[in-house]
Amino acid sequence: METKLINVEVKNNQQLVSARDLHKALELKRHFGDWVKQNFKDFEEGTDFVFAPQSADMPNGGVKQVQDYAVTIDMAKELCMMSKTAKGKEVRQYFIQVEKNWNSPEMIIQRALEISNARVQKLQAQNKSLTLQLEESNKKASYLDIILGTPDLLATTQIAVDYGFSARAFNQLLKDVGIQHKVNGQWILYKAYMGKGYVQSKSFTFKDSKGHDRSKPSTYWTQKGRKLIYDVLKENGTLPLIERDDLPF
Repeated sequence: METKLINVEVKNNQQLVSARDLHKALELKRHFGDWVKQNFKDFEEGTDFVFAPQSADMPNGGVKQVQDYAVTIDMAKELCMMSKTAKGKEVRQYFIQVEKNWNSPEMIIQRALEISNARVQKLQAQNKSLTLQLEESNKKASYLDIILGTPDLLATTQIAVDYGFSARAFNQLLKDVGIQHKVNGQWILYKAYMGKGYVQSKSFTFKDSKGHDRSKPSTYWTQKGRKLIYDVLKENGTLPLIERDDLPF
């Protein structure tokens, strides 16, 4: 049967027809709402049909939603028989042919290929997403990984660069968050952090304005101390540049 009596749509690998289109194709005189009320009571909503309102154009140019249902082919065939008309028999035969075409080996293979292609596309999209996440992760390596991979002592100036600060501003920041304070020109940890292996003092020599050799202590951070700085600053909303999302790298 080549004539297309009624449009059949495929959703979620299931053939469905519009109840309104079926009502029109059967050429029934009963009002659509009354026909639904009388004939749908023996079918199960969600299995045999689902509510699927349509948009209809109004004479004044507006649009309104009208009652409709998406009906399975099996239910549509039964509704055709229930009409007890010659037109109902014709439409039912049309649905039978539609089902035969749907279940032909060619159509089964085609649907299998479509499902397979859809799965491949989904996997490709997931793989692309994972690849982008991995690239982002590699681009923004963990600052803690860097700390663990750098065993040397570091001057405050070196750590300050990781946060985009000058040494002066960074020392002031560490003071503001309660890590250190200045004593006789040297930055010293507050008592709560002293003696825990966070810093080491190293002396460096220099010549004063008169050419005399002088020595001055300077504070250097261990990697344990660097981790302390990271944890405290993170709690206070300051992250190293490599972990900030607002920077283009």
